[in-house]
Amino acid sequence: AITDPLSCVLLTADSFDYKTFFVKVGLNSKSNDQVAKVFGILDQDRSGFIEEEELKLFLKNFSASARALTDAETKAFLAAGDSDGDGKIGVDGKTALIKMIIPASETS
Repeated sequence: AITDPLSCVLLTADSFDYKTFFVKVGLNSKSNDQVAKVFGILDQDRSGFIEEEELKLFLKNFSASARALTDAETKAFLAAGDSDGDGKIGVDGKTALIKMIIPASETS
C-alpha cells in the first residue's frame, strides 16, 4: 500500500486537491517570483496561458511517473485559476495562481 500522502496523490485518481498539494510540496511558502517561475514551467507551449491540457499533466512536473489529472480534477483546478472564464489561466491568472498558492494574508 502507498503510505506517503504525496505519492498517493500522484498515483490515485480523484485524490488531487490543489490547496493540499501546494502545502505538501511547499509551493504555498514560495515568493511571488518563484510562483511566476512555476507558471512558466506549467505553460509548456510558452503561449502565456496554462490551458486545460497543460493542467491535466500538472503532476508530471513533480514526478515523471505521476498520473494525469482526471477531467474532474483538471476542471476544478482550472476553474480556481481562471479569472476571466476563458477556459485557461492567462497572465492575469499568474496573480490568480499566486493567490491559489499563497494565502492573501501573506501577499499583502
